[in-house]
Amino acid sequence: MAEHTAPAHTTERDEILEILREQRRFLRLTVRDLKGEQAGRRTTASELTLAGLVKHVARTEKGWIAIMNGRTESDPDREAAWGDDFRLVGDESLEDVLAFYSEVEAETERAVAALPSFDHPARLPEAPWFPEDAAWSARRILLHLIRETAQHCGHADIIRESLDGATTTAVMGEAVEWGDRTEG
Repeated sequence: MAEHTAPAHTTERDEILEILREQRRFLRLTVRDLKGEQAGRRTTASELTLAGLVKHVARTEKGWIAIMNGRTESDPDREAAWGDDFRLVGDESLEDVLAFYSEVEAETERAVAALPSFDHPARLPEAPWFPEDAAWSARRILLHLIRETAQHCGHADIIRESLDGATTTAVMGEAVEWGDRTEG
C-alpha cells in the first residue's frame, strides 16, 4: 500500500500566487512553438492576436500591481495608444512581449512578498468604471488579476485553435509528457 503524506502547509499567499502562475503558464502554452507572423495574425472577427493578448495581460498586471503599491497616477502614453496593448507595434516581437511578461511576473512576486497583509488597501484610480474614492484590498486585486488572465487565456485558446488547430489542453498534455511543468 502506498504511503500517504499530508500536503505541505500552504498559505493564502502561496495559493493565490500559484493560481496566478498557472494562468500565466496557460497563456504561455497557448503561444508555444509559434513563429512571429503566426503570433501576430488575427484568426477571428476580433482584433485580438496571441502576441497582443500576452502584451495586454502583462501590461494590465503591471498596472494593477502599481495600484496595489499605491501608484494610481494615469499613464497618458498608454491611454493615448490603448489599442496598441492588443497588438505588436514597431519592431516588437512575441519574444519581446514574453520577456516583458516574465519581468512583470517577477515584479508581482516581489510586490506580493512585500505585502504586510492581503487586507492591505489600495486606492483605485479615478475612472468612470470605479466609484469615487474606491479602494480594493490586495487580495481583491490579485483575484481580479487571476480572473483577467483566465479570461484572456480563453480568448487565446480560441485564437490558437483557429490558427492551427492546437488547443491549450493538448499542449498542456504534451508539456507534461516533456516534463515541462514551469515554462511554456
